Amino acid sequence: MAGAADRVLVVGPSWVGDMVMAQSLFIFLCKTRPGLELDVLAPPWSGPLLARMPQVRSALTLPFAHGQLDMAGRRRLGTALRPAAYQQAIVLPNSLKSALVPWFARIPRRTGWRGEMRYGLLNDLRVLDEVAMPLMVQRFVALAGARDEAAPTDIPSPRLEVSAQSVASCSQKFELDPGLPILALCPGAEFGSAKQWPADYYGALADRYLEQGWQVVLFGSANDRQACAAITAQVNQHPGCWDLAGKTSLAEAVDLLSMATGVVSNDSGLMHIASALGRPLVAIYGATSPGFTPPLGAGAALQVSDIDCSPCFKRECPLGHHRCMRDTSPDQVSGKLDTLLSGGG
Repeated sequence: MAGAADRVLVVGPSWVGDMVMAQSLFIFLCKTRPGLELDVLAPPWSGPLLARMPQVRSALTLPFAHGQLDMAGRRRLGTALRPAAYQQAIVLPNSLKSALVPWFARIPRRTGWRGEMRYGLLNDLRVLDEVAMPLMVQRFVALAGARDEAAPTDIPSPRLEVSAQSVASCSQKFELDPGLPILALCPGAEFGSAKQWPADYYGALADRYLEQGWQVVLFGSANDRQACAAITAQVNQHPGCWDLAGKTSLAEAVDLLSMATGVVSNDSGLMHIASALGRPLVAIYGATSPGFTPPLGAGAALQVSDIDCSPCFKRECPLGHHRCMRDTSPDQVSGKLDTLLSGGG
């Protein structure tokens, strides 16, 4: 068994996109600390995502609802983790409750950014310089080093790995033709409607590629069914358009996205997954900005609104016109995607 100094517990974030970006930290840790045994404590949904990150030895379940304190439950979990003898915990969320389990586990070095009254719970407490580190991924990776160490500039991009067998199984289950190009569309956004490119624009894009003999696959959660249904209606229920909103597990969505010839997405968790799979991706920004959480893969092109009120970072358009998204035309997006697919970058 490896010594305690080779074991790190990372308390992971609560959102899909943030967890994808956390892989940059995992890669950096394993590169700079050879032989490291890295475990990640995170919500149950994250297991399939972490399973596709080879740097992670074990995905440990954090069995609490979002926002739930449950002090007694966190004490029990921390106590159960003591025999693992972690030398360090790195706490990525900024909440007080996220620092409790490492403290109860008596992990000797507990690292994280100063956040919600965590003095004492974290004994390797850092003060964030937001100007020096504007990106979330920079803030994650900076926690790998010592407190007085300069933040790394060579940050690795996330890279999810899938198995050919699981991809083939998913392709067969959802009756996709692996011999035809696939356009993956991700029209949803958990944050709110302000981040969503209009469904009729997605429909126009789908129609364009269906006419070229492509398959179009719509991804999303059950919350995105209305938007996806509007897209399929616009293309007259074309047999080459597959509406998978709410029909796939997260693991299946990852495997199917790995098959995509090209991806168009709002600023969402699926956007980050597609980027980490190395898929050619056009990411559409309006109410939010790529200045904090951009897709980190090399094959991503950004379509960013330049109107005066963007980005507003509101869940719904406060002015009611949603121009930041409506002014971005299907022609602009397809042009960027075609340039990517032709190798133009």
